[in-house]
Amino acid sequence: MKKLLLLGGSAQQVVAIETAKRLGYYTILCDYLSDNPGQYVADKFYLESTTNKEKILEIAAKEKIDGIVAYASDPAAPTAAYVAEKLNLYTNPYESVKTLCNKDEFRSFLKNNGFNTPKSCGYTDVTTILNEITKFEFPVIIKPVDSSGSKGTTVLRNFNNVKEAAEFAFSFSRCKRVIVEEYIEKNHPYLIGGDLFIWNGKVILWGLMNCHRDNNVNPLVPVGKSYPPCVSDVYLQAIKDTLQNMIDKLCIKSGAMNVELIVDHRGRVFPIDIGPRNGGNMIPDLLGYIFGINVVEMTIKAAMGELPILNISDPKPYYATHNLHSTKNGIYDHIEYSPEIEPYIIRKCEYKKCGDEIEYFDNASKALGIVFLKFNSEKQMIKVLDNATSLYKVMLKEEL
Repeated sequence: MKKLLLLGGSAQQVVAIETAKRLGYYTILCDYLSDNPGQYVADKFYLESTTNKEKILEIAAKEKIDGIVAYASDPAAPTAAYVAEKLNLYTNPYESVKTLCNKDEFRSFLKNNGFNTPKSCGYTDVTTILNEITKFEFPVIIKPVDSSGSKGTTVLRNFNNVKEAAEFAFSFSRCKRVIVEEYIEKNHPYLIGGDLFIWNGKVILWGLMNCHRDNNVNPLVPVGKSYPPCVSDVYLQAIKDTLQNMIDKLCIKSGAMNVELIVDHRGRVFPIDIGPRNGGNMIPDLLGYIFGINVVEMTIKAAMGELPILNISDPKPYYATHNLHSTKNGIYDHIEYSPEIEPYIIRKCEYKKCGDEIEYFDNASKALGIVFLKFNSEKQMIKVLDNATSLYKVMLKEEL
């Protein structure tokens, strides 16, 4: 039986373990959290940090694995590529994966290879940021170089609160590096993002969608996706050309890629974040509804060097997700859905149970769950999604 090593066993990553087992692979899991749910699904479990490359390599060599995957995990993606390279397993280049997972290295790659990129600079201390912030034109974004889900990220439109924003970013950085970059204003209503799937160096699945935000809580944190993207065909093709060019230059061979891009008012495409992994917030499930495929299965097979599913259906429009979230800290009771949104919900995935402590939604990890929705038209979809947070109530036993 072939062996697959999986890095990360959170609730959202369990689906990868289950899929690998269904495909007939022996599953070995590494996770640094002793209470991760994946350990009860995998065939074997090691309590080990997925960012410790040498330790994971030691485990992989001992277990004589045939493949390794970091499902929906930016921090673990470089580890997976590093181990696979060392053991001559199927993988994308380690240096390319590492570049994509570190925002300052990624910005340098874009600049050096002729892609549009905002003015930016990486820093290792708050004092230098304060001394050099006048080099930038506002608005700017300050964020960790190695985080996802907008954790530790702040947009500043003036010099106020630079110190606080820098300290906030450093608090979320594992490597203690922060990037400051000029903010690009988009010429379309929603940032364009989603997941691609690559095989033999070419994109075979274009899962590009609208990325929705909740400006009343945090305008940087994703609260859902919708399909099709609200951008012209001309700009959509420019986005596709940019991404394929990037994949070519990085020599990416296969697997999922999570992307976010902006087209500015001059029609220039700016890659914002590109992650060499499946997207979080159940994006693969949403793509399954849209394209009639199992993206998780494709990811597992590609990690094992096997041909993934290639019979991708024509996309079905007007599917969406919304990340349930709270504007308050408190003790969770339940969620009440309005009659204005309930008819469009086709699936509910609620993470919390009555009595759980929940937090104000300032990063993606604090979502309470996800609902999947299906609409009859784009107009109907956008109307509901733009008002989604007013169409359900998070009921608390008490506020904290």
